[in-house]
Amino acid sequence: MNEPIIGITMGDAAGIGAEIIVKALADKAISETCKPIVIGDAKMLEKMIRILGLSSKTHPVESVEEAYFQEGTIDCLDLDLLPNDIQFGELSPVAGDAAFRYLEKAISLAKSRRIDAICTAPLNKEALHMGGHNYPGHTEILAELTGTQDYAMMLSSPLLRVILVTIHVGLLKAVELITPDRVYKTIYLANHVLHEMGFAQPKIAVCGINPHAGEGGLFGCREEEEKIVPAIRRALQEGMAVSGPHPADTVFYWATQGIYDIVVATYHDQGLIPIKTLSIKTGVNITVGLPLIRTSVDHGTAFDIAGKGIADAEGMKSAIRQATELANHKRNSETQVYSSAHL
Repeated sequence: MNEPIIGITMGDAAGIGAEIIVKALADKAISETCKPIVIGDAKMLEKMIRILGLSSKTHPVESVEEAYFQEGTIDCLDLDLLPNDIQFGELSPVAGDAAFRYLEKAISLAKSRRIDAICTAPLNKEALHMGGHNYPGHTEILAELTGTQDYAMMLSSPLLRVILVTIHVGLLKAVELITPDRVYKTIYLANHVLHEMGFAQPKIAVCGINPHAGEGGLFGCREEEEKIVPAIRRALQEGMAVSGPHPADTVFYWATQGIYDIVVATYHDQGLIPIKTLSIKTGVNITVGLPLIRTSVDHGTAFDIAGKGIADAEGMKSAIRQATELANHKRNSETQVYSSAHL
């Protein structure tokens, strides 16, 4: 088998990470298209298998090369960081630190090309901070540990794709951070990742910041004219199919109708509210601009239902499928480049 190896990090062990991983990997369609290996603690997978009453077996390993990649067996690169009495639904600095260590290990494996992509279960930001890692979330950890300066969060679903200019900052800070250069780089990254996904000429729409995209300066302080329009002009000069700034109250609808392939949202909630409203169970978070592939579920740790066996795993399945598709496309692209170079 030549399927891509997908490293799945467990996230915060007190949340629903282990549950959605076990459920997703019990789906035969997943094991038929990729080689999944969990990076986490095998004891948590075993606990969830018992809670769910599944017939799956865990296979703890110390290296990717030891994995079986067999249906019905969950290979786990067992870092063994958690105590046996870890409690579901409770904030824990130990679980927060472990979530960071799982991701750190996955990044190392991806950089050395021992896995083809990373797919992450959710972590809890408060527990992460309690564990001594002061990052806003996965995206910023990935950027720092890979030395990436220009990156963005993209959310993909069957109906809508969104990429963010600013991520985990307050609204006033977000407006301050929006600059023509930052908007341009986000447009560029959107164009690049959609090319990687097979779009020949991606159609990109850029949101305004103010109601009705400023209404020609009527609303706001001409942020659209000063911060967004110059970026769009630059991207157009470079041949990108980009338009805007568009009013945020209508552009997402037109994107769901196929008019646009992706929407550039200027701040977190502007982009995440529509995509989570449409696709809370199937949305996938993709970190764009990294030297590796990373996808994630588009939801949190759900401490309120953790350990109860009722979490929905469709988001995890979607994230694994998206990681697999991106890994296959990257592999094909590299093969084509290699073949062309030897003609």
